[in-house]
Amino acid sequence: MDSPSIGCIGGGRITRIMLAALARFGKLPNHVVVSDTNAEVLSKLQATFPGIRCITNGNGEAAAQALVFLALHPPVAGGVIPPLLSNIRKDTIVVSLMPKISAAKISQMLGGHPLVVRMIPNAPAVIGEGFNPVTYPDSMPADKKMALSTLFASFGSCPEVSESQLEAYAVISAMGPTYLWFQLYELQQIAESFGLSAADAADAVRQMATGSIATMEKSGLSPGEIMDLVPVKPLGADEPVIREMYRTRLTELYGKLKS
Repeated sequence: MDSPSIGCIGGGRITRIMLAALARFGKLPNHVVVSDTNAEVLSKLQATFPGIRCITNGNGEAAAQALVFLALHPPVAGGVIPPLLSNIRKDTIVVSLMPKISAAKISQMLGGHPLVVRMIPNAPAVIGEGFNPVTYPDSMPADKKMALSTLFASFGSCPEVSESQLEAYAVISAMGPTYLWFQLYELQQIAESFGLSAADAADAVRQMATGSIATMEKSGLSPGEIMDLVPVKPLGADEPVIREMYRTRLTELYGKLKS
């Protein structure tokens, strides 16, 4: 799969992220077709990647490529995927970036197409540092799997996992940055209000965040011991509420994805 042609059904955020990663590492093929019903979305994508072909309502042409990414919202998949059957070749690899809809269901909608891969992408893939769990079908030839894994390396870490785990990863790793980024940017703004320069505020927050993760990975201490390293906890009284928000809302979301 050296420089395969790529088709993207859906031109939203995740397509932009994946194309940016491939371009960053020089792996963006010469032939990329993106289809979306939103002309404005495609216009912005075309401005960022001038060499790609963007088509409104061009799902058939996008599906005719060697590698096809399904970058859809699950609720619309049932109406979008079955019509692709006439354009999907026998050797086409279909990569679903959606939670909730199983590879078996996608295969069924495509007339039993055997080469359906599922991936749960992660936003840091935009700089090649994502965590993107993937499930391959048993029927995939070893050479195709190896070539696809090499291409996926542009996105960051892409561990092979059980399909039954993908929805858990969707809640924890795919959506995880949204649980943290707003807090880190808020800290940065507060630091600036205390008199730090924008550069110093950004550096302080970044160093704090990366050091905190490194402590979890390398200290050998238990979670309780790590959280006891700092005696003053300004948000300590709010921790039970925050924990309950995580447990309640994320458990509810996981239940919806698994239903």
